[in-house]
Amino acid sequence: MPADPSSARGARALLVLAAVLWSLGSVFMRLLREPLGLGLDAPPLSPLVIAFYRGLFGGLVLLALVRRRHVSYHRLMPVMVVVFTVMSGLYLSALGLGAAANAIFLQNTAPVWVYLFAVLALGEPADRRGWQAALLAAGGAAVIVAGGWPRDLAPGQRGDAILVLFMGVGSGITYAAVVLFLRVLRGHAAVWLVTINLLGTAVTLGLYVVVADGPAGFAAWALAPSAAQFGVLAAAGALQMGVPYWLFTRGLRSVSPQEAALITLIEPLLNPVWAYLLTPEKDTPTAAMGVGGALILLALVWKYVPGNRRTGARG
Repeated sequence: MPADPSSARGARALLVLAAVLWSLGSVFMRLLREPLGLGLDAPPLSPLVIAFYRGLFGGLVLLALVRRRHVSYHRLMPVMVVVFTVMSGLYLSALGLGAAANAIFLQNTAPVWVYLFAVLALGEPADRRGWQAALLAAGGAAVIVAGGWPRDLAPGQRGDAILVLFMGVGSGITYAAVVLFLRVLRGHAAVWLVTINLLGTAVTLGLYVVVADGPAGFAAWALAPSAAQFGVLAAAGALQMGVPYWLFTRGLRSVSPQEAALITLIEPLLNPVWAYLLTPEKDTPTAAMGVGGALILLALVWKYVPGNRRTGARG
């Protein structure tokens, strides 16, 4: 049984576990896309196929926790689902096609985008420390993009590498938009919002393939994974999406969002480590990744640590 979220200590344990499970994203992507001698990279699966099944299996796990009283509708929900789908596709594409550290740290600029969008679009109060954190994190993202900018590649390869970098940036921006949707819709059950996001990702991607390739094309696309790959995809959906989102939601009952954001920084720290252990030739961190990632983490700590000292458990 998970730790009791009614206590701050138990809630922190849930958040740590959620962050560790989230960090397994690079493990599942490398298992499914790299020749590690396990046979899981054949047939080749696109990042969108992985996003489809990750959303499907994760959503089905959370659906088991949804009760009738949780079910509700708001006109913004379909828009949120589409943005969540774009975010998942961009993140998994950046994670699968480029270095894990680039994708992970660039997506973790999302708290900065959240802060900026909340101030500019929602009229949230601004503070000096928040703006300082935003500038630090923006500097970190700029260092990563500059360090990963392809200079010695052929024109075609250079274009692909640049596209991967912008996918990472885009995943951070769209993730921030998802967080803002969740804030606007906070009167609705969290488990329901996460469930429709995950299942909606599968439905939206499925419809996209049907429109692009027809029903026969979708059938071939959806049935492409081998039996062993289906097992990995089910584990990814349940363990890396469904369960950690549920743990995160439970933990937020007794821990402030500021502290939760700080605790879950474990995820971007661990994710590149797992990727490096599996594929060091592809995922050896560069100096730019180290400096940029350190600036992003420093920005988030600078923003949230003082809040943790002032803010008690969420009621």
